[in-house]
Amino acid sequence: MVPSTSFSSLLALPALAFLSLSVSALPHAQTASSTTALKLAVKINSYGIKNIAAADRARIQALQAGGSSSINANNTGSIYTADIGVGSPATSYTLLVDTGSSNTWIGANKAYKKTSTSQDTGSTVYVTYGDNSYVSGEEYTDTVTLNSDLVIDNQSIGVASQYSGMGDLDGILGLGPVDLTEGTVSNADTVPTVMDNLYAQQTISSEVLGVFFAPAASDDSGGELTFGGYDASKITGDISYVSITSTSPANAYWGIDQSISYGSTTILSETAGIVDTGTTLILIASDAFNKYQSATGGTLDESTGLLKISSDQYNQLSSLYFTTGGVTYELIPNGQIWPRSLNTAIGGTTDSIYLVISSTGSSSGSGLDFTNGYCFLERFYSVYDTTNSRVGFATTEYTSATTN
Repeated sequence: MVPSTSFSSLLALPALAFLSLSVSALPHAQTASSTTALKLAVKINSYGIKNIAAADRARIQALQAGGSSSINANNTGSIYTADIGVGSPATSYTLLVDTGSSNTWIGANKAYKKTSTSQDTGSTVYVTYGDNSYVSGEEYTDTVTLNSDLVIDNQSIGVASQYSGMGDLDGILGLGPVDLTEGTVSNADTVPTVMDNLYAQQTISSEVLGVFFAPAASDDSGGELTFGGYDASKITGDISYVSITSTSPANAYWGIDQSISYGSTTILSETAGIVDTGTTLILIASDAFNKYQSATGGTLDESTGLLKISSDQYNQLSSLYFTTGGVTYELIPNGQIWPRSLNTAIGGTTDSIYLVISSTGSSSGSGLDFTNGYCFLERFYSVYDTTNSRVGFATTEYTSATTN
């Protein structure tokens, strides 16, 4: 279900933290020749988006309508960036890192500097976004350097001649499934992604991406991307995998089948949805959200768009249980609330308690009934396995943290 005219519904990835990617090799938890890690660091830099629920909801509604998901830097507060090199000698560009889109392109602010490795393919790239933003330009192949261990020859990249919606960033590093590139480049059905070429050129031994986030309010509020596998030092149990769902439109993304219970009560029967680093909150279908709101007693806060609860209600919260692939993951009460130390960054008050569960804005049965976003992924390590068409999760030291 990938539209032929767009790779992105460049919409809202909403939260408060601007996650800046520091590109440096780390010790490998697995075989040194098979995985390489890029360290993530958190930097707060709000772009002025306060109602993160509305921003996330706009994103998922675009996906339900058939768009693919990237990020409008002007509409975001939480993004991941990488300084990558293009060409030889390399010119550095600061790109959004996104598992919800798959094209890699540059030139939004810093001009493309051609070198001896630059090859114009003669094809054009044209992408429209869900908020009427767009990028258009020429498709090149060039050497792309993520770090000294991750160098890609002849990587297909778009070079923007016209664009909108990128703020002060230079482009996008797309880490999603290759099918999301369908129809975005002339004279090509799809174009190989960065992950595809790392694997094809035997830079990594498996087409697998591991993602680790620490909670924004923790002492070590950062994370890492691991290319070619996962970092066993970041997990406290085994990785459990679930196959990509067969349900459209979730199956075009990192989509899985999952059910959700609040305490012992099922609020969302098994249905399809996605795992998405580009969404801040945990979104669930409106009928499930209504059950959750009723059970927690939360009231909608107009300033933040989030449910607000009292201290007494927080003390009465039950855990949420996410069941997928026969394994259940417990999101404790503290994992269900926005970090209180960061309330003002989203337009909230310092002494309030806000829940990070929000509504998709549509009833279950859409084919994309939930999004496990950053607030879920900071509690569970995630693995995106292209080779075996599956997603994996594992517990971490932060699964039961009470830092919020």
